[in-house]
Amino acid sequence: MSNSEQGKATTKRASSEPSGGVQSVDRAITVLEILAREGSAGVSEVASEVGVHKSTAFRLLAALEDRDLVEQNHERGKYQLGFGVLRLAGAIPTRLDVVRQAQSVVDDLAARLDETINVAVVRKHYAVHVQQALGSAAVASQNWVGQLTPLHATSSGKVLLAFMSDEQCNAILDEAGLQEFTEHTITSRKALLEQLRQVRVDGFATAIEEYETGLNAAAVPVRDHTGAVVAALSAAGPAYRMDEANIKAQLTDLEAAGAQISRRMGYLDRVPAQH
Repeated sequence: MSNSEQGKATTKRASSEPSGGVQSVDRAITVLEILAREGSAGVSEVASEVGVHKSTAFRLLAALEDRDLVEQNHERGKYQLGFGVLRLAGAIPTRLDVVRQAQSVVDDLAARLDETINVAVVRKHYAVHVQQALGSAAVASQNWVGQLTPLHATSSGKVLLAFMSDEQCNAILDEAGLQEFTEHTITSRKALLEQLRQVRVDGFATAIEEYETGLNAAAVPVRDHTGAVVAALSAAGPAYRMDEANIKAQLTDLEAAGAQISRRMGYLDRVPAQH
């Protein structure tokens, strides 16, 4: 039987089982996600994670193999993603728009935290805000979109710096310097680099009155399909309301939102850290 005929047979079987059709699609997608995450997996591994009998896992893999979405590595007897995935991916625009992907998430987070939410990316040696949403409790109506802010004195900037290569980070700091904006601004490169190391460990950054007196913020990374950090998602508010204790309480929502945007950008994320 040709691939085309096999594909038609698979479609016919699915259409004859309307009650299980959606479940079969869900399971097939789960299989693809497992292979994308693990690189390769055997029938037993797939069956265990999906929660089905080995015979069901084999049928799922066979159906996906018919469409070239998975292929078997005969040397190891395991399955991996096939070139058919590239054919589907080719229909997606080359560069997913982080602003478009983040819009609804940013709006929802602003309503949830009732603070100002921003998305920022790197531009030369600045962080530039490309998206913003205001919570009802926001005390200022300043529009940060398009504004250039220093990387070393903002939570978003620290996230963007932290996940750069050492070479890129040092080149930016050489060019930008470490200007003092408030008495809390970090102006020591050694101290800043140590804080950036901790950002990589913790997965988030804070700025406690470092850019503006009375303004605190926290930020988390946003990743693309390669895992590279392409933006930072931040929540900012007045220091009297958004103190360090409240920042810690908000991190779960902030990290979940960052992970959601990253998923929309194609990243196979991990479970957010617990605080």
